[in-house]
Amino acid sequence: MLSEEINHPLVLFDGICNYCNSWVNFTIRHDPKKKFRFAALQSEAGKKLLKQYKISEEEESVILIYSEKVYMKSTAGLHVLYHLGGFYALAFALVIFPEYIRDFYYDIIARNRYKWWGKRNECMIPSEDVKELFLF
Repeated sequence: MLSEEINHPLVLFDGICNYCNSWVNFTIRHDPKKKFRFAALQSEAGKKLLKQYKISEEEESVILIYSEKVYMKSTAGLHVLYHLGGFYALAFALVIFPEYIRDFYYDIIARNRYKWWGKRNECMIPSEDVKELFLF
């Protein structure tokens, strides 16, 4: 389906969430080798990937697909930081905490993300200089 894009770590995110868009912009700024690719969950590519990897469209999580593995919630976020390398990779040490504890806090943020950071009426439109990093 979209297997050529899976050669890169691929982040699926909520395209109307201001916090999620900030996370994507942070990742782009700290990824000078342009390893990552991105797709909004609401995009055609995002919907196809959810179906391909048998992930519910109701999932309220950042999703990382890499090497044919799917990471969700806090585990996905920690893997993104690990792949950014340098100082950010140190955060990966948080995997020593059980996933249910990490995801407890992740879920609090996910449930309140629109209330705390707001949302857009439509998905983020990437600028020309990073457009090649996005699947539509």
